Amino acid sequence: MKVEAKKNGVLVSGLTSFNLGHIFECGQAFRWNKDEKGYIGIVGKRVVRLSTESDSLLIENCTIEDFQGLWRDYFDLDRDYDSIKKHLSCDKVLTDAMDYGWGIRILRQDPWETLISFIISANNNISRIKGIIERLSKRLGRPISFEGRDYYTFPGPEDLASLDDESYRLCGCGYRGPYIKETARMVVAGEIDPLGLRDLPYEEARKELQRCKGVGEKVADCIALFSLDKLQAFPVDVWIKRIMEDLYLKKEMPKKEIRAVAEEKFGPYAGLAQQYLFFYAREKKIGK
Repeated sequence: MKVEAKKNGVLVSGLTSFNLGHIFECGQAFRWNKDEKGYIGIVGKRVVRLSTESDSLLIENCTIEDFQGLWRDYFDLDRDYDSIKKHLSCDKVLTDAMDYGWGIRILRQDPWETLISFIISANNNISRIKGIIERLSKRLGRPISFEGRDYYTFPGPEDLASLDDESYRLCGCGYRGPYIKETARMVVAGEIDPLGLRDLPYEEARKELQRCKGVGEKVADCIALFSLDKLQAFPVDVWIKRIMEDLYLKKEMPKKEIRAVAEEKFGPYAGLAQQYLFFYAREKKIGK
């Protein structure tokens, strides 16, 4: 991997297993949007545009220091995904899925933002999830300017803990508003430390997450996978349940048993296997 400063940002070349469409269209992040040049997104206090050509990634509005301090870790660029794929090449179904979604990477997102985002995601679609997050951010976040437009940072725990119920309603949160507010209160009170959960074993972190209102088993696994470095986490919703039943099990099974089968079959990279299968099946309309 080679990193070079350019007039408009940073160019990273020599990348493998990296495709922006695969990464951002598999349901793991909600603050990236496609434009005519690439993808624009807000992470922490930074807004950037990403575009790719061959094995190179251009990060606009970025310095070398930004790349080394944030983006290298965020995109998990020091992990050897080619080796993981070899480890997961245990059957034709997953091999086909990996070939199709070859550029998927698991983002290392902020645990606080991921916790709230996936509470919002419950029984929701991508468009509505993005809209709710943007409205909360615009109301409570700090503006960042890029190419003459304002973007907004994600609200902190104190902001969401003190937001009134009517504002939650106006942001479109619905029944999730009280869940978000109570979770924010827990974080402010020190009853749960989202970042600290990275240091806990997977099952313990999963159990801690489920203390938060609106966090069931599937949402806890999403948070663990997409922000806590728990690559063994295998989120099972209705969609992935159908995929596993159609492609592997050939019969109906409870979600808990499907999760156990996946953990045994795919081991420490079950979560990455889930993302390959999810992306492949959704694009190929398998399991509908």
